[in-house]
Amino acid sequence: MPLFDAAPVWLLALAIFLFRIVDVSLGTLRTITVVHGRVPVSVAIGFFEVLVWVIAVSQVIAQLDRSLFLPIAYAAGIALERRLALGTVVVRMITGGQGEQVAASLRGLGYDVATFGGYGAEGERTLLFTACRRRDLGRVVTAAAGQDERLFFTVDRFSQATYLGPLPHPTGWRAIPKKK
Repeated sequence: MPLFDAAPVWLLALAIFLFRIVDVSLGTLRTITVVHGRVPVSVAIGFFEVLVWVIAVSQVIAQLDRSLFLPIAYAAGIALERRLALGTVVVRMITGGQGEQVAASLRGLGYDVATFGGYGAEGERTLLFTACRRRDLGRVVTAAAGQDERLFFTVDRFSQATYLGPLPHPTGWRAIPKKK
């Protein structure tokens, strides 16, 4: 692009860095819209995501002879978005006999933890649920793994949580005969 040919290297590196942040953010947004079933919106977001990515990559490749700092700026855009760690996650953990210790450890850090008992192939298990900010995920997992070295966990993002109270009508198969 002629606009970037005359730009100083520092300005080009900054532009590539910002393009990369926009590209990665659009990718995250596109994934969220796909999960929510908004396919036409995700296609539109995907179009702009790829457009921004092509501009960023083409500038890194075309201007590589000017400075090796440009690929570093490209990679730094990804790293910054990862370090921002915005959002909230739900952490599901399965422990052996240390479920109560794991729950007590997390509660000691200020997290609300729900526990459920169950059985697995090797005997009793405890299933724990907690929600935390994405940036606190490492702290939560480290605290839990400190109590149970064989801890199994999964992490899911969520966008909104609200307590609605009890449902105003019966649900499930028992509700079928009560419908009028």
